Formats: sequence, C-alpha cells, structure tokens
Amino acid sequence: MLNAGREPAQPSLRIAVDIGGTFTDLAAFDERGRMLSFGKALSTHGALVDGIQQTVEGADVSFENAYLFLHGSTIAINTLLERNGAQTALLITEGFRDIYEIGRINRPDAYNLFFQKHDPLVNRSWRYEVSERLRADGAVHKVLDEERVRTVARELRERGVEAVAVLLLHSYRNAQHEQRVKEIIQEEIPDVFVSASHELSQEYREFERASTVVANAYVGPRVGTYLGELERHLETKKFPGDFFAVQSTGGLFPVEHARRDCVRMLESGPAAGVIGTQAICAQLGLSDAIAFDMGGTTAKAGVIKDNQPLTTGSALIGGYERALPIQIPMIDIFEVGTGGGSIARLAEGNALRVGPQSAGSMPGPACYGRGGQDPTVTDANLVLGRLDAGHFLGGEMALDVEAARRAIKEQVADPLGLDIDQAAEGIIRIAVTAMSYAVKGVTTERGLDAGGFAMVVYGGAGPLHASAIAREIGITRVLIPFSPGHFSAYGMLFSDLRYDYVRSCFQKLATAPFDTIEALYRDMEEQGRDAIAGSAVRPEAVLITRYADMRYVGQEHAVTVEVPSELFERQDRDGIKKLFDAVHLQRYGTSAPHEPADLVSVRVTVIGTVPKPPRSEVSQGTDAPPAEALRSRKDVYFREAGGWVSTPIYVRTKLQAGNHIAGPALIEEHASTTVVAPGDKLLVDRFGNLNIAIGTLS
Repeated sequence: MLNAGREPAQPSLRIAVDIGGTFTDLAAFDERGRMLSFGKALSTHGALVDGIQQTVEGADVSFENAYLFLHGSTIAINTLLERNGAQTALLITEGFRDIYEIGRINRPDAYNLFFQKHDPLVNRSWRYEVSERLRADGAVHKVLDEERVRTVARELRERGVEAVAVLLLHSYRNAQHEQRVKEIIQEEIPDVFVSASHELSQEYREFERASTVVANAYVGPRVGTYLGELERHLETKKFPGDFFAVQSTGGLFPVEHARRDCVRMLESGPAAGVIGTQAICAQLGLSDAIAFDMGGTTAKAGVIKDNQPLTTGSALIGGYERALPIQIPMIDIFEVGTGGGSIARLAEGNALRVGPQSAGSMPGPACYGRGGQDPTVTDANLVLGRLDAGHFLGGEMALDVEAARRAIKEQVADPLGLDIDQAAEGIIRIAVTAMSYAVKGVTTERGLDAGGFAMVVYGGAGPLHASAIAREIGITRVLIPFSPGHFSAYGMLFSDLRYDYVRSCFQKLATAPFDTIEALYRDMEEQGRDAIAGSAVRPEAVLITRYADMRYVGQEHAVTVEVPSELFERQDRDGIKKLFDAVHLQRYGTSAPHEPADLVSVRVTVIGTVPKPPRSEVSQGTDAPPAEALRSRKDVYFREAGGWVSTPIYVRTKLQAGNHIAGPALIEEHASTTVVAPGDKLLVDRFGNLNIAIGTLS
C-alpha cells in the first residue's frame, strides 16, 4: 500500500496529431519525464480516428495520461478541393444573388480561349435573396423581412439542405440582421449547419466574404461530424483533458470553436510545421528561413522573416486561375500537388507529368504492395536506391522493389524509349522542379530573395529531395530537423492560444481620428483577452500585436503593416507612413514616400503563450562519425555524378554533434531518409539537426 493516502498523479502528457493525405503523425511530450515520443501510421481515410489510435499505440502513449490533445487535419481543405462537402444554400441580400459567382472577373490568362473561371460551391438555384438592406455605416436602410426568411427556411427544409451560409451586405458594420436570419433558420431547421459571415470576417469585400462563409458552411457538417467522432473516441479512451484544434495561423483554439469556424482549420497541419520551424530558428539564432514540407500528397512552403512567420489576411484555395478566396488570417503558405505519392504519367504528346494526382495511402505507391499499379515519386526513389526496401519506417513496412521497377518500366520507361533508371531520374527531376515553385511562391513572388534564406526541410519525403530543390533555387544551406517525418505534429507542441480580429476602417492617414482607431484596437484586444481567459489552458503570458492594412491613395489593394502601439499612442503619422513605405518597397520593389496613404483595416493578434518542450543537446563527438553510425554501403543513382555511386548509409540516431559527412551519403531514421548529394557537406549541430552546405556538381 505504498500509494495509500496519496493524490493520484495528474496527467502530464501533451499529444499532438497531424493527419496528412498519406500518413498520420503523432508527437507527444511528457512534461513530468521531459520525454518526447513519436508515432506514424498510414492515414485511414474511411475512418480517420482509426489512424489516430494506431499512432497512439505505436508511440506507446495513452490518452488517459494526457491533459491536452492538439489536432490538425487536412479534412477541411480536402473537402473543398475534392468538392464532396454538404448540400449548401446561400442567403444573401436582395439584388445581390450573383456576386458569389461573378466574383472579381479575374482573367489571369488573357489569351487562353479555353479559360474557365471558378466553379461556385453553391449553384444559383440554391441561392436565395433576403429582403433587407444596411448602409455602409451599418445604419438600417430596409428592415429585415423575417417572414420571407421563414419561407425560405421551410423551402430549404423540404429540399433537404444540409448547410446554410448567410451573407448580408455590410454585416461587418452591423451584424443584427445576420444574427436574426441565423436564429430563424435554426428555429425552422434545427439540425442544419448555419454559418453567418460576420462570425468569420469583419472586413469589407462582399465577394470574398461570401466565398468564405460558403466554404465554411460547405465543409461544416463533414468537419463537425469528424470532430464529434474524435471527441467520442477520446471519451471512450478516458481522456481527461482539453481538446484544441490548430488554426491556419498556427495558433490553437478550442474544439467547440473549430466546429463552428471550420474554415480556420484549412492549413492547420502545414501551419504547425512553420511554427515548429520558427521554434528551431529561435533556438539556433536564425532569423530568416524557408519552411519546406513534403509529405505523401503535397509539398508546402512558408517563410520565417525576422523571427516571425509571414502571414496573410486571405488566401486563394484551388490555384489562382480558378480559386475561391478565403478571407481569414493564416500563415502565408504556398502549396503544390507534388508529394511522395504523386503519380507519374504520360500526358498528350508523351510529355511526362508528375502529380497532382496522388496514390495516397490506399492503394498507395506500387512499392507499398497494397494494390497500387501507378508509378510514383516514392517508387522512383526506391528504384534509384535512395530508399531501403528493408528499412522503410524502421523496417515496419517492407517495400516491393520489383513492383516499383515494373510500374515505371511499363508506364514511363518503355513508352519513352528509356531505361528504368533514366525514367526514375526523370520523375524525380520533374517533381523537384514542381516543388521549387512552392518555395518561389512564398519568396520570389513576395519580393524576397530565396537564395538569402536557409531552408528547413521536413515531412517524410522532404529530406530525400532537399539538396536537389536547394540547387534548383540557389539556396546554399539546408537544415533537416530531428524526426522530420513527424515534424508538423511536433510543431503543434509549440503552438500558442491565438485569436485574430480585424475591423474595416476607411480613413486618410493624414486626418485619421486616432481616438476612434484606438477604440477599435482596444475593443478587439479585450475580445482576445476574454477568449483566452475562457480557455481551459492557463497561459504563461498574453501577447498583443497590432497591425494596419494600408495602401496609397488610389490603390485598390492594401498591404498589412505591423504597427507598434506607441506610434498610435503618440499619434505619429510619419512613423506609421514610413513603416508602410518599407513594407510596400519589400513587397513590390517600389514605394512612394511622398504620396498620401489610406488606412483600410486594423488588425489585432492576441496570443496566450503556453509552455514549450525543451530541446536538449546531443552528445559531442569527433569530426568523423562513430563507427557504429555507419550501417552499410549501397549503390545510389546520381545522374550528375555519372550514375550509380557507392554510398555510405548512416543511422541518424547514432550520429553525434560535430560529425562531418561529405556527400554522397544517406542518413536514415525511422520515418525519413536524407540524401546528401555529391558535393554537399553535412555537419551535425549541437541539437542534432543536420546542417547541409549545398555544393555544386560538375
């Protein structure tokens, strides 16, 4: 009876799970034992909860011992991209039924006779006009016709609607009409998912707000059902703690908020990876870095600039040409449809294409032996010797080399008159070029020189291609963090509680009433403080950052500028203008210091910081890796080095700080393999990160 009279031990475990298109990853941190654990399993798309439980069991942890569960998932964005969401209706102000379809009339490719604009998530027959009207200042111009709303709701009930989006003009100024419409719909159709635009966006631009609220309603029932299933699963596993979802900003919010504002989870997994990159950069004193994540389905990139992730107030989902805008704050992430499971195929004219179609986790690449017949990037890496068939996922999953060779031979090599090695190398080169566009999308297209950044590479497939992508872009330093195959889940452990607010505020900077603007800021800050105070997690500190969306007089679009509060306190218009000029110059390569500027919107980010996992240093070694770190040697194909090259294979967990390795080499660990190409030089730093100096290949 040694424990008699003692209080039961309090849960001390934080569990974070990221669901990707191919794999589900887990990172767990035990605060009492200061221990990190990792788990990985194939994503079970028919029942995502099953994949989560498999990662928990694989990591040998228990929900019963956890006080916090953090979760990011691709379910919201996949629902949008795959167009398999709920049957949704849109209620909109009378006379504006078609603004959602008309959009901005963008035509990016002016000479393309086959151009097609975006496809709305809600067809015209499911858009209903509501008799009401507010003025731009929020004053009521026409009173809401509540009986008309009830009639529409009853018709929608008869038609079997699953979700309703509500967008009324100028509700960002006055939400009363939208609130009342939502109440009536919920009275008439209690089981339907209802989303009102003012709950998501307090900015002007009616098309973007319409697109955002429709997207939220469209994904709402599916995301809500999934989160409900996960909550019930946690209950059955006796989870005693709190469940938080990861937002596209990288911040955390309670699951009850996630069920209502599902669209805020669109980029939850990729955002967490950027937050993890920020944590590593802070540890290493690295102020600028590119965060690059390559998983099984996609490759994503974000940027850390001056120690902070670059963010945006909106994003285009589905590519620029046919994209639907989402007007919510998020980390600025560019994504391409190229991952380890991306399928290689011959298009018209026998042109080799890689992606965006993916083999996913089922059936998966041909080498997985799960019924897949199409050659993928993973198959090409296996054929070229860069993956070890007997040590994939630490030997837990055997790969079929012959199946990979057969798929590449039959579908790529033979039709093109190439040998298998050449075909596999071609698949990798095309994939690398496609993935470089993700990096350029968040650097070059934002006015940043990618060559001046280090690139932090993670995701199960990222380290395989890091060196080649860096060469493609001109980056000279690559960093592979520890456990890159679980890194997005690990990044969630560094996420803080976060709330973002915005208010449209059209003012000339030269005459802006600072008292009015200060009142807007303070109101948003108070909302954020209240939200954090209502959280189950007690933050260590509350941090508040102010921003302003600004533009030159006559411009249509604005840029977001971080504005220290003291500039508003002392009403320093010149100081604010100089900050705007500097941001505009960086973004567009030009500025106009002598031109007047407008304030368009004011923004506030309120962060409640939570304790972070510590990062211990690894043991110090000699210049040369210890003998036990060298597992074996094998031939690996490097085109630039003349073909097959005898290459050492090192076990990462046995490397020590200070070890140097010259390429070619492979560094293997449980969920990833790092390729050190000929000409590259690798150094293991004191925290166990792999620092690769990218050389040149003759």
